[in-house]
Amino acid sequence: MKLFPFKSIDGSVTAPQGFRAAGAFCDIKRLGTGKGSNKGQKRDLALIVSDRPAAVAGTFTTNQVCAAPVRLCIARVKRGRARAVVVNSGNANACTGRQGLRDAEAMAEITAAALASSGAPEISPLDVLVASTGRIGVALPMANVRKGILEAARLLQAAPDQAHHAAEAIMTSDTRPKEIAVEFQLGGRTARLGGICKGAGMIQPGMSPTGARPALRSLHATMLCFLTTDAAIGAKILQAALNESVAKSFNRITVDGDMSTNDTVLILANGRAGNPMLTARSADLAIFQAALDHVTLELAKKIVLDGEGVSRFVTVRLHGAKTEADADAAARAVANSLLVKTSWCGGDPNWGRILCALGYSSAALVESGVDVGYSLPGSQKILYSLKWGRATNVPFKALCRITTARQFDLHIHLHQGRASAWIYSGDLTEAYVDFNKGDINDPSSLGG
Repeated sequence: MKLFPFKSIDGSVTAPQGFRAAGAFCDIKRLGTGKGSNKGQKRDLALIVSDRPAAVAGTFTTNQVCAAPVRLCIARVKRGRARAVVVNSGNANACTGRQGLRDAEAMAEITAAALASSGAPEISPLDVLVASTGRIGVALPMANVRKGILEAARLLQAAPDQAHHAAEAIMTSDTRPKEIAVEFQLGGRTARLGGICKGAGMIQPGMSPTGARPALRSLHATMLCFLTTDAAIGAKILQAALNESVAKSFNRITVDGDMSTNDTVLILANGRAGNPMLTARSADLAIFQAALDHVTLELAKKIVLDGEGVSRFVTVRLHGAKTEADADAAARAVANSLLVKTSWCGGDPNWGRILCALGYSSAALVESGVDVGYSLPGSQKILYSLKWGRATNVPFKALCRITTARQFDLHIHLHQGRASAWIYSGDLTEAYVDFNKGDINDPSSLGG
């Protein structure tokens, strides 16, 4: 695989030319304490704006229960252009019926009006995209949302601090903001690409451009990701590039196997870098794709590393399946097995639970043809606990030195064919249960 030079820079979504961002607190949870959440007065509304019309692409949850802002974005992304994204945390605006869609549309209208009143060139509400994350089944407090949008519009800047505030504003159960930006050359011009994302629980995205379920793909939280670039690239090429990147990153992670009603990835490209327009035949398209792949993969890994209660990051590498569908099914069965994930929590290299999960997956396999091994990330040295369906004589303590590490790779070979797959996952700890079980004496902890 050819490697392309690019360097990491500060600023995430404001690193590319022509983008501003902000985050504001408007108490969307309406806790009435002035603090907003157990994180203190955490910002809960974000705004990202391009100073000129931008090409847009997106991928969205394939959950049949689909939040109002997702439906709105699917329709608007088809137009191929956008100027702004407004995002709230604390309320998913999902399972809210017609009122939810009206509220999502109102968020776009309020944003367009707020930007116009702040001196920005007039923006159509149709050029504003909307995303939400948080509790399911509760109507948005639109008075609070309006207040937050007006405040965020007032605070908009191209500064890294404001990008950081936007990253903080989209968090729910996340323990830290997730940001990245890179710089690279396109046609002799400097281009930049940055992103923010959120996600810690209800994580196993399986997104598509239209929200329709792709064939032969497992159902896969809420994860949201917003990307900006000043590269000049058309909407169709941008969508193809995003599809490829998401397939190798966000659609390859799982924390708990649950697919959200709100999963969304959006990218805006405003062309301010001044490079020759990227087309399907452009040699530089490979450079842009590599940068996008790097950004999405790093953000996806940050989600798993910050997963609710996660103490170990495990890469499941499945080889030797008969078909790609078999490889994917087998890898996901292992990565989502409660028994496997709890054994990871204890650092136990328990191949029996792995074999069990493989067996109930839809993948074709023969028990006597399965290998299971472990390695530290990036290491070529794999210690096998199982070879051709039989336990090896590798010392248990040697295996445990790997499986008690914060990060390790699990290698599985089915010896049925040449197809392979990989999934980034984590363990299941008591902390996950404590966080998600709710408390009937505290209604604010219940609900979706």
